[in-house]
Parts: sequence; structure tokens; C-alpha cells
Amino acid sequence: MMSTHAGALIERARLAAGLSQRALADATGISQSTLSRIISGDRVAKIPEIVAIARATGHTIAQLTGAGTVADRVLCVARATNDSGMDDMRRALLHFLELNDYLDEQAIPATI
Repeated sequence: MMSTHAGALIERARLAAGLSQRALADATGISQSTLSRIISGDRVAKIPEIVAIARATGHTIAQLTGAGTVADRVLCVARATNDSGMDDMRRALLHFLELNDYLDEQAIPATI
């Protein structure tokens, strides 16, 4: 779920994109009053709204929600075997997860 901190991140993205609240509302189809409440933290944005704001501002969903990088969000628990170290296993896992995250952001399915 999105925090009130996300409202500040959305406001920062709006300003960086050079959009007024009205222009962002028009570009996203979100009413200006709803957008204002999201930015102020009085209302939590729904996922489709976050996606629309991300597209309109040129930011990623992670940037708007403060989710951080894949590495920040992943906890890895495994048993190392075959002389594999945990650090090597984590790096390999993160490589694939970051690729999957990138494909998701580009709306490219990772499977055929």
C-alpha cells in the first residue's frame, strides 16, 4: 500500500515533469481534486492511478511509491551448495529479478 510519503514523491515528479496539477489531472484522467488529495496524503492512490501518473511524468512506479530498487525489496534465504557462496547466489538472483522488474516496467512479458 502507498504511504503519505508517496504523495510528496508524486508532487516532486509532477514538478520535475513541468506539469501543473491541472495538466497532470488532464494527462491521467484523474480529477484535479482527487490528485490534490493524493499529493497531500489525504487519499491513497490506487495502482491504476499510480501507473497513469508514472506514464504522464516519465517516472517509474518504484520512484512514485518509494519502493526502491529490487535489491532493497528482496530478502534472500537459501542454503549454499556446490561451493557457492551466499553473496554469489544473491547477485545471480538479483540479476534475474532486476531484469524481470525492468521488463515489467516496459510492459514486456517475461514469459512467452
